[in-house]
Amino acid sequence: MYKTARLCSSGLSWKEFGKKLNRSQCRSRILCQVNLFNRSLSTESAQKTLSSKNNDQQHSNNEREFDSTGYAVTTKLCFALGITGSVIWLLNRKRNIVHAAQSESAGSLKKGLPTYSLEEVAKHNKKENRIWVTYKNGVYDITDYVSNHPGGSRILLAAGSSIEPYWEMYAAHKQEEIYEMLEELRIGNITEKSKDEQKDSSDPYANDPKRHVALKPSSSKPFNAEPPLSLLRHSYLTPNDLFFVRNHLPVPVIDPKKYQLTVTKVGSTKQVNLSLEDLKRKFNKKSVVSIVQCAGNRRSEMVTIKPVKGLNWGAAAISNASWAGACLDDVLKRAGIDIETVDAKHIIFDGADADPTGHNYGASIPIEMARLLKKDIILAYEMNGKDIPPDHGYPVRVIIPGVVGARQVKWLNKITLSDKESTCHWQQKDYKGFHSSIDWHNVDFTSVPPIYELPVQSVICEPEAGSILEDDEEVTVKGYAWSGGGRGIVRVDLSADGGKTWHSAELSPTEQPLYKTYAWTFWEGTIPLPKDHKGDVEIVCKAADTAYNVQPDNVEGIWNLRGVLSNAWHRVPVKVPKS
Repeated sequence: MYKTARLCSSGLSWKEFGKKLNRSQCRSRILCQVNLFNRSLSTESAQKTLSSKNNDQQHSNNEREFDSTGYAVTTKLCFALGITGSVIWLLNRKRNIVHAAQSESAGSLKKGLPTYSLEEVAKHNKKENRIWVTYKNGVYDITDYVSNHPGGSRILLAAGSSIEPYWEMYAAHKQEEIYEMLEELRIGNITEKSKDEQKDSSDPYANDPKRHVALKPSSSKPFNAEPPLSLLRHSYLTPNDLFFVRNHLPVPVIDPKKYQLTVTKVGSTKQVNLSLEDLKRKFNKKSVVSIVQCAGNRRSEMVTIKPVKGLNWGAAAISNASWAGACLDDVLKRAGIDIETVDAKHIIFDGADADPTGHNYGASIPIEMARLLKKDIILAYEMNGKDIPPDHGYPVRVIIPGVVGARQVKWLNKITLSDKESTCHWQQKDYKGFHSSIDWHNVDFTSVPPIYELPVQSVICEPEAGSILEDDEEVTVKGYAWSGGGRGIVRVDLSADGGKTWHSAELSPTEQPLYKTYAWTFWEGTIPLPKDHKGDVEIVCKAADTAYNVQPDNVEGIWNLRGVLSNAWHRVPVKVPKS
């Protein structure tokens, strides 16, 4: 109200008044949405509070005695506010009428402006060259706006490219005032469209799905990619299109009407075939919030010590989702198999993805593990309340909480009870851990068991490596932590002086039992910076789980030829302004 009154007395024309008022309201709304991002708001509680306040106000008004002078002042104020309210109503009414036209015109071609190519725009991805982005047919220079962006540096993810995929993540952008502000930064037009790769009918990857541009690929065929760390922590449940992708083979195209899951046991003549509709209608739906993490998460840190074979994953080959589907135990019982008494040592899961020779991806877990998790393992057909996307196993994926992603087979089409492990290459000749003296000249993959449960892990998401801090006294650090086997996180420690002194981070509740924690734990802490920093500081984090397993202090001691199980202290170098 104070801002509105101030604008009223500023001598602006009605048009200018409306424009400035709209922008003021817009900025306030954006800031509110940023501040409330990822918080759970209780509408009922808010309504009760509001009702209580209204009752108190009414009671106060009934008791208040006001004289004729007070009444006159109040009348004048109400009259003034009434005029102001009427003006605002008329302006908002007009704004609502033209809102659709405004949003559609944003990014449309404009006469009198130069036309740029995608190549020219791509060159402007740093402050030194000016930061440009595109929206529809518009080109915009956002260099001077970056520091004022309510979402911080996340806007730089679109530097030198289209801002549209990122805007789709946040509803706050879909407002007339935002389009107006964007158009003020307009410098040109663009008509060139990015060319999709030419599809070759003989290419086994020709039918792979389209992916979000924010994903950073570590390989294109097969497609493997992770989201930027700066986006990873902004949602407890990772959005489906930002969930990291780990494919070993081309993504199969499966007709849900023809889908069939076969359940059998080696040596038995009996088998059960279930359709997707069978899984949905004949079994109770069970859900679980669970992490999927690649065994090679943070492999890039091991590469700095000595070369390894594998995808060069950063620290975001991990994501969290709510999975829903049929319970494995229920499905096995329908097939006449009692997991507690069955004469088998392993459960094998086979997927529909296959190499050119016809060999499918597969994995297995020991029967003892399946018995412990029999009520938690699900044959999921939903991911975050929607059909599982193609990249993540449509139509059905087995979810084994607390276990490495490599065993959670996608495009599941067969379950077999057997005395032997899966014979798949990735079960027998990969995803195993060795000490640092074993290399490719002396490795024996039969000498160690496959990786199932992953070690305790924690990662700093904010600030990002290379960031320039605004404060030279303290820094707020945010990240995630997780441990395999359902072991919850009991502590995350932070240091800004190489581990000489430590500070405890505050852990966000997971709403899961401490000894059955399958989701990740978000944490945050504000720690002091060393006074003798000289402009450079390395922030460090480490976590402890319920078994008090802790992360090792360096990568050298855990290096291995495949670059798996990388869980050393996470270190992030930042720049600090000098006083």
